[in-house]
Amino acid sequence: MHSPTPGRRGVVVLAATALALVLSGATAARAEARRIALSFDDAPTADGALFSGSQRTAALIRVLADAGVEQAGFFVTTRNLAGPAQARRLRAYAGAGHALANHSHGHRWLSRTPAVDYLADIDHAARALAPFDGVRPWFRFPFLDEGADAAERDRIRAGLAERGLRNGYVTVDNYDWYLAAKVDEAVGAGREVDFEALRDTYVDMLVGCVEFYDAIARRTLGRSPAHVLLLHENDLAALYAGDLVRALRHAGWRVIRIDEAYADPIAEAQPQTLFNGQGRVAALAHADGAAARGLIHVSEDEAWIDAEVERAQIFGVRPDGR
Repeated sequence: MHSPTPGRRGVVVLAATALALVLSGATAARAEARRIALSFDDAPTADGALFSGSQRTAALIRVLADAGVEQAGFFVTTRNLAGPAQARRLRAYAGAGHALANHSHGHRWLSRTPAVDYLADIDHAARALAPFDGVRPWFRFPFLDEGADAAERDRIRAGLAERGLRNGYVTVDNYDWYLAAKVDEAVGAGREVDFEALRDTYVDMLVGCVEFYDAIARRTLGRSPAHVLLLHENDLAALYAGDLVRALRHAGWRVIRIDEAYADPIAEAQPQTLFNGQGRVAALAHADGAAARGLIHVSEDEAWIDAEVERAQIFGVRPDGR
């Protein structure tokens, strides 16, 4: 016996129900979508072991475009603007649609610098950046160091507000700079590099940090905010930023414009803690009572990276056999 065939009204009701389920699922998926923006510190960094500065800028612009990254943030340390070539690099980033922002002139530790001198250094950088297009009113603390005591921290916060600057915070910290330094050292010593193993180590380390700090955010905030990933404008970024983006997308992340990331409500937070070196998510968790030792990813440790490099056999022996 055949099942009864629904009438026209039944078909309409079934179709409407199916459509509602699809739309509901799509809405839930959008609500759960995890978002992250890329940011690069210390631009324009000098020549590295693998790229000249100009080559690195061209490579980064190309790999970001190929990976579909519409807008990253480049935080500029203006003492690196040693001549016309460095200025051209910043204009190239801005011309490709990326944002520029203030990362100080002298790249000082706030905890080791009087507040008046620190603010003067920010002003120096602001003047140097004034001729460039694409500059956003963000300041990123060098070393993510927001001060050694609350009074100092609050003086700088007030000084930034007076200047119309917002904290160019990160939510995901990492030690990409240390891995890059090891590559520079190895290449300088004439050691061979297994670039596939290096790529895998770099990407796995960074994706691990992203997942770690997102888990902290979900526990602390009850949601996944629009994240800002801290990277550096170094040779590893020029080699592997595209691989990193593809790995993030495979893990369910959507790479967004940094303007969108800094529109997230977390941008308005002012963590009442001096534990700021791992970024805003960790700072908010610490202010909420989490222990500092649980807010630092395992890879934010030089000895851990040394061991991973050895395990992956990234570098060959030196020409002298050592």
